[in-house]
Formats: sequence, C-alpha cells, structure tokens
Amino acid sequence: MRHTMCTMNWEQLLSLRRHGDKNKRLRNEQDETRLGFDVDYDRIIFSAAFRSLQDKTQVIPLSKTDFVHTRLTHSLEVSVVGRSLGRLAGKSLLDRHPYLNEIHGYQFTDFGAIVAAAALAHDIGNPPFGHSGEKAIGEYFRSGHGARFREHLTETQYQDLADFEGNANGFKLLTQDRAGAPGGLRLSYATLGAFMKYPKGSLPKRPTPHIADKKFGFFQSEQAAFQDIAEELGLVKTSQDRNPSFCRHPLTYLVEAADDICYTIIDFEDGINLGLIPEEYALEYLIKLVKDNINTKKYNALDLKEDRLSYLRALAINTLIQDAVTVFMKNEVAILNGTFAVSLMDKSAYDAQIRDILKLSVHNIYQSSEVVEKEIAGYTIISDILDVYINALVHKRNHTASNYHNLVLRTLPEFYRNAEVSHYEILLNTCCYVASLSDSAAVHMHNKIKGSQL
Repeated sequence: MRHTMCTMNWEQLLSLRRHGDKNKRLRNEQDETRLGFDVDYDRIIFSAAFRSLQDKTQVIPLSKTDFVHTRLTHSLEVSVVGRSLGRLAGKSLLDRHPYLNEIHGYQFTDFGAIVAAAALAHDIGNPPFGHSGEKAIGEYFRSGHGARFREHLTETQYQDLADFEGNANGFKLLTQDRAGAPGGLRLSYATLGAFMKYPKGSLPKRPTPHIADKKFGFFQSEQAAFQDIAEELGLVKTSQDRNPSFCRHPLTYLVEAADDICYTIIDFEDGINLGLIPEEYALEYLIKLVKDNINTKKYNALDLKEDRLSYLRALAINTLIQDAVTVFMKNEVAILNGTFAVSLMDKSAYDAQIRDILKLSVHNIYQSSEVVEKEIAGYTIISDILDVYINALVHKRNHTASNYHNLVLRTLPEFYRNAEVSHYEILLNTCCYVASLSDSAAVHMHNKIKGSQL
C-alpha cells in the first residue's frame, strides 16, 4: 500500500546535478547561453539510441507511407508539446513560489527545458514493432525458449524479463556505464526524474491503483542508480521493503500529458490520412473537442482536407495543453505529496471527447488488419533473434561454443558480446540489444540468421 508522510520541494526537484558530480550545480551559476537542461536535450538528440527511432513503429509497423509517424517524429512532437506545458506551468509555479526565481534564479523556461528533454527521450527504450515488441520479448521468457532460464534468476530478475518494459530500458540507456563513459549520457537528475513515469522495480506488480505503480521504470541492474537520483531529488519513498518505490517527479505528469495529447490527436490524424477513419466522421470528433475555440469562418475557408485537419489538430493540441496545465496547477499540492493518483488527462474537462477519439482509434487503427498482421510477424522475428544470440552467449559462458556460435557473436556489437557475466546480465543485455534495433534492422537481421538473405 502507498503511504506518503512528507512532501517534495521544487528546489530539490530542479537539481542540475549529473552522475559523478562532487558538488551541487547552482542555477545562478549556469551559462545562460547553454543551460544544463538544454545540454540534456542536445545529448539525447545526438545519441545513437534516439537516432534509431526514425525507423521504429509508432502506430503502423513497417509503414511505407511517408506521412505516417515514426517513434522519432512522435518523440519530437511530444517534446514540443512538453516544452509548452512546462513553460506554462513554470510561469504559474514561479508566481506561486517566487523564491525559486528571486533566490535561486530559476526561469519559467527551465521547466519547459526539463519537460522537453524528458519528453524527447520518453520512447528511447522502446523495442521495434511498437508495444507488441515489448510483449514479444516478455512472451519469450514466459512461454518461449527463454522460460528455461527461470531457475537461474531471482524472482525480480525473472520479472524484469517476463514483463520487459521500454521505460526501464530507456532509463538503462540513459544512465548505464560504458568503458570511459560513466553515467551514460550524464543527464541532469531533474531530467532523469521527469523521465521516470513508473519509479519502481518490476515487483511487486501493480501494488496499488496509483498511476505511478501501473508498470515499472528500472531493471534490477539500475536500482542503485535510480535510488541515488531519487534521493538527490527528494522523491518521497512509498515502500520500505527490499523493492523500493517512490512518488513521481511532478514534471513527469507533464511529460505524460504531452505523450497522451500527441497520441490521442496525432495517431487519430494518421488514421484519417491512411483512410482507416472516414474524414467526415473524424472531423466531427475533433470539432466536438474544439467547439469552444474554433474560428468557424477560418475553418470553412479551408478547401483542402489536409488544411482542415491540420487546423483542427493544432487547435485540439492547444486546447488540451491549456487544460492539462490547469489540472496540474489545481492539483500541485497533491502532486507534490504523491497523492495525485491519476494522469492529468484523466481529470481533463475534455475527458469524454478524448475517450470517444481513443475508442475510434483502437477499433479502426490499432486493431486494423495491417497493424495486427505486422505485429504477428514482429513476434516471430524478435523471438528468433533472441534465441540465436542467447544460445550463442550461453554456450560461450559454458565454454561449449561451436564455430556457428562464434560466428553469430561476431555480428553482435562488442558491448553485448561479454559472456563472462551472470545469466541475468546475458539475458537482459541481449534483450536490450534486440530492443535497440529499428524495425527494418530487425527484419534484416532475421533474414540473415534464417539464411534467407546473403
């Protein structure tokens, strides 16, 4: 059960500290031309993990249509929406807590920069083929060939794999040590805190209905790293057992809202452009959402479907941004003490309209034959790749590797080849490698290991 006895404070939550820092980084001493939170954004956007999102599924796996969103375009749009949410909330927060500016030097743009950077990275750990990719990895360990390793793992280690989570993989990518590069991308703790939607490990599963307990945000391999960040930020601990969990960083709610707004509106737009949702039907749903803000004269003057859709999309996003900030500020106290248990959009004044749009998207887009057929292919591809690499690594660990196994391992990046580690590390690292592949790279790799492409 979740218990919170204290509240979080904004000065700690806005920490500019990075992994390895000996002293605090003070906002008043920052270079205004390149603020620490801006450095976070730059480091994410130049990372290889972010670049691979250009060929990862948002809605339609392996889509050949150029106007359909990928994880990369989705992430950029979520970041833009997040920046607006952060700035608007930051302006209100500085009015409410003037000491943050007067004593510490924080600006409203800092809140926007933190949310924008965290939002930019929010999908960075997602496997190929969308959410079905996560499920395919988990399925491999629950009922596939990976189930044989359960006896070599602790209960929590097994759960990390059986419920493989893109959010936890994202945290690993952002923070894991590499030779000569301790702390991964070395992002500010404020950005890492805002990134963490589910500040808990894989067990216990869904211990409370609180939204922060819905999934998990770090693997066992990163538990110590997350605890260090949580303590620096002053995140309130919500469990006292060996499986620690914490309250969310308040800005996480804005990152989540940015994602919710974008996939609600923009996935819907993709469905219309693909012809999966009739234009007249769709426009009617969007008009219901923006009816209080629409300029009817301007709308009626637009001849092209794309222009009408673009106008309604922009208006809908702006409407939901303003609404989310209103909900955030109204509930600031509950958010700071960890008792706000739902997403901002769950409290939206437009909840009914959002639910109508999502219901139509689920039926017409997410469950369309094109999506389902490609998700099925994704299951086979991911399972086969995991099997080949895990078998090769385990044989190497046991000193029984054949020439075939050694050849297979030569196709792995050097970072993932180490077999002189525990079963857990071999399995998790291989999952993280497979998760790093783009959709096309996974298909290409599968063709090679099956001998159908030379």
